[in-house]
Amino acid sequence: MAPKQNDRDARLARERLRAYQARQSVHEHKVKRRARDNWVAGIAAAVIVVLAVGTQLLYFSAGPGAAKASASASPSSSASASPSPSASSSGDVPPKTLAEDRTWKGTLTINGIPLDVSLDGAKAPQAVSSTISLVQKKFYDGLTCHRLTNGGFYVLQCGDPQGNGSGGPGYSYGPIENAPKDNVYKAGTIAMARQGDNANSQGSQFFIVYKDTTIPADQAGGYTVIGTITSGLDQLESKVTDKGVQGGKTDGAPVVATTINGFTLQ
Repeated sequence: MAPKQNDRDARLARERLRAYQARQSVHEHKVKRRARDNWVAGIAAAVIVVLAVGTQLLYFSAGPGAAKASASASPSSSASASPSPSASSSGDVPPKTLAEDRTWKGTLTINGIPLDVSLDGAKAPQAVSSTISLVQKKFYDGLTCHRLTNGGFYVLQCGDPQGNGSGGPGYSYGPIENAPKDNVYKAGTIAMARQGDNANSQGSQFFIVYKDTTIPADQAGGYTVIGTITSGLDQLESKVTDKGVQGGKTDGAPVVATTINGFTLQ
């Protein structure tokens, strides 16, 4: 009997060992899987952050002042609104003396909303001179505001005769003037869109900042601030920007079709 008992004990011991080893194997597999899942999740999160930051940087480097190729949103002409792909000032650019080194006041009417504006001809003489010239020619009357962003960047971009971020007045100019040193564009700011990394690609497209927004400078610098909206911004928000972007996106055409009815300066 003793040998049989010993055999049973040995068999039971082997089964317990196999069971233990199986449990250890399952445990080790779970640990490795958790580590792998955490690693994958970490990589995915990092990729999402990089893509988000890259998208926003692209937005304002091609954003409100950029031409269609740069119509990405850093107010290059996509929010980067810049019209012409030219690398240097070209075309019949209005002389910067038109700004007369003074403040110009007037009204920008969008969707029937009168926005009182003040343009600084002393701090941004070339950009303000261009704007004055276009206003005097009624260039802006009837043009659309083709782009709205609300995903951390709060910009309404207007002034493209093509209506898609690729158009301009037939000329482009530089340099960048009066860009904020801290890259913070306060609510009510009116600034010129341009192509990414191209200081000489400004034209007719401009963007209105409706909430404080940080726009990183690119290799060319920041974005030319020509002035501010002194009243009416709350109406523009409630009637246009608060309604959002088509398709529930954070960057694209406004849900509310938006048109410049008129622009006056004196």
